Amino acid sequence: MLTQKLRALLSIRWLGQLTDGVFQSALASFVLFSPERAPSAIDAAAAFAVVLLPYSIVGPYVGIFLDRFSRQRIVTFANTFRALDLIVVAILIKAGATGLLLTFFVLLAFGSNRLILAGLSAGLPLLSPRESLVATNALAVTGGTISVVIGGGIGIGIKNLLDHSSNSDFSSFVVVLLASASYLLAAVITQQLGKKDIGPHEHEVTSDIRGLAEMFEGFSILRSHGDSLRGIIATAIQRGGVTALTLMGLLLERNTFHSPDNPDAGLRGFGYALAIAGVGVGIGSILSPWAVAHLGRHKWIRFSLIGPVPILILFAVNQGQIIFILTAFFVGLFGQGLKVTNDALVQSKIQDEYRGRVFAFYDVAVNAGIMSGALMAAAILPISGQSHVLPFVMAAIYLFAALTLLRKTTFAADSTK
Repeated sequence: MLTQKLRALLSIRWLGQLTDGVFQSALASFVLFSPERAPSAIDAAAAFAVVLLPYSIVGPYVGIFLDRFSRQRIVTFANTFRALDLIVVAILIKAGATGLLLTFFVLLAFGSNRLILAGLSAGLPLLSPRESLVATNALAVTGGTISVVIGGGIGIGIKNLLDHSSNSDFSSFVVVLLASASYLLAAVITQQLGKKDIGPHEHEVTSDIRGLAEMFEGFSILRSHGDSLRGIIATAIQRGGVTALTLMGLLLERNTFHSPDNPDAGLRGFGYALAIAGVGVGIGSILSPWAVAHLGRHKWIRFSLIGPVPILILFAVNQGQIIFILTAFFVGLFGQGLKVTNDALVQSKIQDEYRGRVFAFYDVAVNAGIMSGALMAAAILPISGQSHVLPFVMAAIYLFAALTLLRKTTFAADSTK
């Protein structure tokens, strides 16, 4: 049974991620699906880089704050700051700005988001019994992922409705303003948590701040928990593949499955694919606690990395829209199984006083994987998005990592389960 405080934490996370979906749909519409803007693979990869740059810059320092100051206060501040920042973004979008000024304020929005998600992830074990961590993580991460998909659908729906009576930039302006109000609501809900409810505890706080060195301290802590470190690297590899597939799907929907002269149809098609992927994510989260109970968490993580390989090979051979949607479904399902199980693995192995630093390293590792996937896609994909090579490369990387990085003799060496 969920406690009142755990319900509050989940509400903050889910509302914030639903709003992320609304905001990201507005950005995608403005940058990638506007009639006057035809993106290439490099353009799409650059958009991912804009999203991830603040994570990579802020990430090493996030753990420092989360292990020394009230995580509840940090989450409240970050949500409030993000709400105000989006007002500026909305004004710039209405003016049609696409240059460095808009990029700067978008970077600020995504950078503050890192504080929120890392803070809630680090604090979750303090509100959940240890034996329920896998199920609680499945609920938190899956609810968040589904919320992003729903938010994206809401954003696309509002934009399509407004496009009938106004231009595309004005529609995106309205959607971003709605996102701003929703982030402010998340800040208000955070007041349901006490100052120390999600940590850190007083006895865990030190005044010694050493900057970037503390992220490497998180890595050093992980070295004594080899399965957690290997799981983080596997998650980074999996997320890199998802990024490459997302860019491929974006270009296919924008330029191949629909006429390049009809970007709204491409945006709707991409939205449908994301929705089906969200269904896969939901099934993966429901399946994971059962799979961990019957297979053990190490075997399930390894299987989750291998699981998408057959559908990726099929997609390499047949790149129709139906096969793409099925690929999105299975990649979402098994990706979610890997992520929620590994999150619980890391949370159960790492003490709270180090958890912020460890999750900071986790974030940076995953972001490196995502950027690698984006760069790989940019190097391989033509503007049409059609490529037999990219899905084969993804399948090969997943299989190689599962059979080497996650092989039973090394991956499960630090655990009896």
